[in-house]
Amino acid sequence: MHTPADYLEPARTENDSAVLHRLARSPYPFVWQALAANPSTPPGTLLELSTAQDNAWNDNRLLRLLAQHPSADRSVLRAVRDAVAAKLAGGERPYAAVLALAERTELAAAEVRQLGALRGASARLRSRLDRQLQLRT
Repeated sequence: MHTPADYLEPARTENDSAVLHRLARSPYPFVWQALAANPSTPPGTLLELSTAQDNAWNDNRLLRLLAQHPSADRSVLRAVRDAVAAKLAGGERPYAAVLALAERTELAAAEVRQLGALRGASARLRSRLDRQLQLRT
C-alpha cells in the first residue's frame, strides 16, 4: 500500500514522461508542485497541471512553478496566464505567477500586461509588472 510520500520522490526525480504524466493525476498538491519543479516534466503534463486546484496557497505556488518551468511552451504559459487571470478576477493574489509570466518572452508583453488591469491586481503589482516587462525589451 502506498502512502502520499511514496509519490513525492519520483515526482521530483523521475525522467520518464509516462510516469510523470501518471503522477500528475495524483490527488496531492505537493506532488503537483514537485512535478512542476522537475525539469524533466514534459509540456503536456505541465498543461494538465495548469488546471489542478486545491486551495489558494497551493494553487498560486503551482502556477508560479509552471510559469518558471524551462519546458513550459506557449500553450502551457497561455493556460497558466488564463488560470492566473481567473484567480485575479476572483479576488485572489497570484502575484508571483504574474511576475514569472512577465519574464517569459514566449508570451507577448500585451498578453501579460492585461493581467494588471484585472480586479485583483494591486497598484504595486502593476508597477512591478510594468518594470518586469520593460526589462524584457
